[in-house]
Amino acid sequence: MKKEILDFINENALSPFEDKKTIRQNYNLFKTNDAKAVHTKLLTKIFQSFEFTNTENLFSLLSFTEDINEIEKRKDFFSNLVKRKRDFLIKLIRPKQFWKPRYEVVVVTENEETFIELKKLDCPVQFVTSEQDLASLENCEVVQVIDCENYSPLLETLPQTVFLNSIEEVYLERYLSLLSGWKDNLEILEKEEFDEEGKEIVKELFPLLSLIQEEKRKKLTKRDIDEKINEINEKIQEKIKNMTLSGASIFEIVSKNKIPKEIEELTKQAILESKLPSYLFNVSIPVSLDEREVEKFLKKQDAEEFTSSSEIIKRNARLLIQIPEKLKRLEYLLLYFDFISGLFEFFEKNDLKNMIENSEELFIENSKNVFLDKAQPISFNLTREFRCSVLTGANSGGKTTLLEHILQIISLMNFGFPCSGKVNIPVFSEVYYFAKNKGSANKGAFETLLTQMSQIWTGKRTLILADEIESVTEPGVAGQIISATCNYFVKKNCFLVIATHLGQEIQKRLPASTRIDGIEAKGLNENFDLIVDHNPVLGRLANSTPELIVEKMANSQKLDYFIYLNDYLKGKII
Repeated sequence: MKKEILDFINENALSPFEDKKTIRQNYNLFKTNDAKAVHTKLLTKIFQSFEFTNTENLFSLLSFTEDINEIEKRKDFFSNLVKRKRDFLIKLIRPKQFWKPRYEVVVVTENEETFIELKKLDCPVQFVTSEQDLASLENCEVVQVIDCENYSPLLETLPQTVFLNSIEEVYLERYLSLLSGWKDNLEILEKEEFDEEGKEIVKELFPLLSLIQEEKRKKLTKRDIDEKINEINEKIQEKIKNMTLSGASIFEIVSKNKIPKEIEELTKQAILESKLPSYLFNVSIPVSLDEREVEKFLKKQDAEEFTSSSEIIKRNARLLIQIPEKLKRLEYLLLYFDFISGLFEFFEKNDLKNMIENSEELFIENSKNVFLDKAQPISFNLTREFRCSVLTGANSGGKTTLLEHILQIISLMNFGFPCSGKVNIPVFSEVYYFAKNKGSANKGAFETLLTQMSQIWTGKRTLILADEIESVTEPGVAGQIISATCNYFVKKNCFLVIATHLGQEIQKRLPASTRIDGIEAKGLNENFDLIVDHNPVLGRLANSTPELIVEKMANSQKLDYFIYLNDYLKGKII
């Protein structure tokens, strides 16, 4: 699936450093908003394991399916995930370009088609039609030349000229600017083992960072040259003090204004020792500068430095041209790595080790709910004999949690993810969940519920989960409605779990293939909290145990009313 995931990232232009894109699924197994809300809750839990927001979009690849072969393919992939060190992901930052060349680049061509292509690049371009067009190039810092056969001899005389072989080589500095934004990230990734292909890309790109970190060579400035000439004259002056000049030499200085040969040799030696080009100086007493030559020297010095940098960049053209493609591929691999390593972290944190198997019955053994911290392992089943469970028990006993646990397992199976414990379930074609009504009982709510139930599409493998649907109508008839509902959908080969407080009423008219299960409260602990075994006892009716709730309130709040009720229920007051 790796190729499929990477292709999906590429097709949707997903990046770890960009804002979230919402990619919707076309098909949904869950047919009610309540069921979809539980599924979304599971996704939110999973997404907490990812570092990049865009990684969430990869779940669009795991859209709901009834194709068991597709589910098996996913299971094969996710069962082979291994633990990966992933803490470095949080250190990665959005690339921000900071480097640009220290010189201005002008690209020159005499080919009209080439000129049109060059205009698309983010750099100055000059079309040459005559020698006059070349005059302005003398003051340019770097001149890149392509398709300029007629004027090449003249351009070769400019020290700042760099000849190129193809348009791809033009202004390669733009690729280095792009690479500079990745400097910090590459320095992090160079030390990490996250993906073989990604590691190879980092290995290729990392050395190119030296091109934006090159040390500036020491350049001479006009001030440096002025200081040198002062040193030269001071040195000459000191040596002349210790010299004994002949009368002929003195006469030559006075009459001919000519430097004696011994002083001339002394001057030339001092200039040589300065390690500066001799043509910059006028051999005189004192030694002076040829200002025109100095100006030409400084310009040439800059041109040669910039040209040298441009030539070094040109030598790396093959790799530099690939930078955009390789950085984009690196982004894809980072998203993929976040996906697989984040999922493994989610599996490990929630003890999800066993793949969910396809079955004609629903079988859950010692499975934990990922929504709960320190969850109790739960076992439950629906079989061909008992396709419907009427789930009874105390408030806060875990009836709603069990319904959500079943929905959670269905989502995990469809993704191809593992679960805790041992689980075999059908590949359901439709799942309906009607959550507990939080409003008041009224005619409108009752009619709405009945309308929703009437619209249930019973396919090959339909599951219906309902939580205290009696809350929207009068208790007297609610038990009969639940019994009739169970009977109706069992005859259509649906699986059902109906959580209710009306177990005794339903037991009197229990439909075929229906079982009453109970989650029982066994008493109060020292903190007056209910002691509940959240595992349903199959085939046993559980009481809602309101007397335990009263006892809890009497002991914890010490109010006369609660104490009176508690004593009354215990038979202490007649």
